[in-house]
Amino acid sequence: MVPPRILATDAAVAVIDELRDRHGALMFHQSGGCCDGSAPMCYPAGEFRVGGQDVLLGHVAGDVPVWIGAAQFEYWRHTQVTIDVVPGRGAGFSLEGPTGRRFIIRSRVFSDAEVDALDAAGPPPRGGD
Repeated sequence: MVPPRILATDAAVAVIDELRDRHGALMFHQSGGCCDGSAPMCYPAGEFRVGGQDVLLGHVAGDVPVWIGAAQFEYWRHTQVTIDVVPGRGAGFSLEGPTGRRFIIRSRVFSDAEVDALDAAGPPPRGGD
């Protein structure tokens, strides 16, 4: 069985649902930048343009795609990423900013068997695919 590369906690899904009710379809992008660039950023779907240097980790909260920059993916390819939410206000353009909560990333390293399953499944899609 191929493990998911991306998950979201119940608390994060609750915030995602609130944001979807307010803004419509959503997407996430996780870049490798400094400061807020290292936090998962939530946008209205299509507001952040993904390209060939972005990798689709999967979907959370049903249909919300989570993208990551290719360079960052190379560092995290052996890691299962979980989007969580904590009290606080992140800066930047992420939609949850005004809610008094901010999305964060938690992660764990895949087991050897999970890495083998992921490798056998082939590379994840890229934005240019």
